[in-house]
Amino acid sequence: MRLFVAVNPPARARRELADAAAPLRELPGADRLRWTEPAGWHLTLAFLGEVPADEVPALEGALARLAGEHPAHRLRLAGGGTFGERALWAGVEGGTRALRALAAAVRRTLDVEDGEHGFQPHLTLARSGTTRGRRPDGPGQLRTMAAAMRDFRGTEWAAERIQLMRSEPGYGPARYTVVEGWPLGDPLR
Repeated sequence: MRLFVAVNPPARARRELADAAAPLRELPGADRLRWTEPAGWHLTLAFLGEVPADEVPALEGALARLAGEHPAHRLRLAGGGTFGERALWAGVEGGTRALRALAAAVRRTLDVEDGEHGFQPHLTLARSGTTRGRRPDGPGQLRTMAAAMRDFRGTEWAAERIQLMRSEPGYGPARYTVVEGWPLGDPLR
C-alpha cells in the first residue's frame, strides 16, 4: 500500500482555505491545473511510498512512540507559494519549528530521505500538467495565483496528532484514508 505520514488540518481550516482559494479557479489557466480536493488536504511529514502490509505494524509502533515525544503545537494556513511551475501551495505559520522537528524525527525514525529540497511546510492546492501534459497559460501563472493568496491568514488551530495515511491514486484526485493516528505530547499553550 502507498503510505505517508501527515498532520491533517481541521475541517474549519480547510473550509477557510477553500473559500480563499476558490477565486483562483476562475483565473486564466486555472482549468489547466490539477486541483486537489479540500477533503484530502494535509501537511505531509514523510512520504513512504509502497509499503508491504506486513511492515505496517512496525511502522505503527515506531510512530506511536515518536508521537508522544513531540509536543502538540499551534499552526495556521497562511499565504501561498509555488514550487517553480510545478505546484501551487498554501503556506503554514505558527509552530513551524515544532512541525519541522516532528517531520525530521519521522523521517529519521522511518529512514526516509529528505528529498531534493528538504521539508518545507505546505499544503498543495494544485499541480501543473495532467496526463495529457497540459500546463498553465505561460510562465508565471502559478506565481500570479500565489500572489493572490499573499494576504490569506486562516484561523490558528492545534496540531495534536500525526496520522499514517494511505493514498489510493486513480482516475481523478487521489483518495486518502487514515490507517492509524497518534496524539502528540502535551500541547504548547
